[in-house]
Amino acid sequence: MVTFIPFGEKPNKDGVMYTINLLKKNKLIEEFMIVESNNVELLADRVPLDKCYIIGEHLATYGVIKRIKPPSIISIDAHTDLMHDYLDHGSWLAYALEEKVVNRAAVVGSVLMIPTTEGTSLWTRRVKIFPALPRTRKIRGKWKAYKSLKISPTEEIIADMRKYLGEEVYLTVDMDVLKPEYKIARFQHGELTLEELLELIDEIKKNFKIIACDIAEISDRIKRSKLGKKALIEVYTALMGE
Repeated sequence: MVTFIPFGEKPNKDGVMYTINLLKKNKLIEEFMIVESNNVELLADRVPLDKCYIIGEHLATYGVIKRIKPPSIISIDAHTDLMHDYLDHGSWLAYALEEKVVNRAAVVGSVLMIPTTEGTSLWTRRVKIFPALPRTRKIRGKWKAYKSLKISPTEEIIADMRKYLGEEVYLTVDMDVLKPEYKIARFQHGELTLEELLELIDEIKKNFKIIACDIAEISDRIKRSKLGKKALIEVYTALMGE
């Protein structure tokens, strides 16, 4: 079964509801459930244990993993979502780590909100970041490069994640990780092509036991995006295929 969570503002809710019809039209879903809530704290009590969740605002992942209770999480996202001010779509992972909803996390494909110094206001504990593009950070007075998808082999990054996270993970895919032309999410898009995203998902599936997964940040922009529809269908098929 698949659980749809039309969470967030109206564009996110409309995008998730549209996705139901898109997947039905392409004969990719039969049984599904819709869970609605205006409060992320209530989601944990409402969502069923499922294999896949399709959600609007990425904050909903916080509610889902409170229900799933995975040991570790992999987030494929254009943003790190590690802001540490108040709980929202830009900080849900920071709070999940701080509250030990998950023990460890890895963020892959990010281009924005990368921690750069020890004095950053972003959460940095028990998380590893593998940006899409070359990035550096200052550690004890010296600059150190992150391993990025641009210059490091995918296999090397996956091996690092496996060593750090262990075998069992929850996988969340924020569709804003794709380049702007895919027009799925509402916020700044990332730098990955669909082919690069599918390769990353495939390698994660080969190397981890995925307890459950979600596809996040779907907005009503997808209705007017041919590339966006194709991307959503292919990502869903990749996640749900054997």
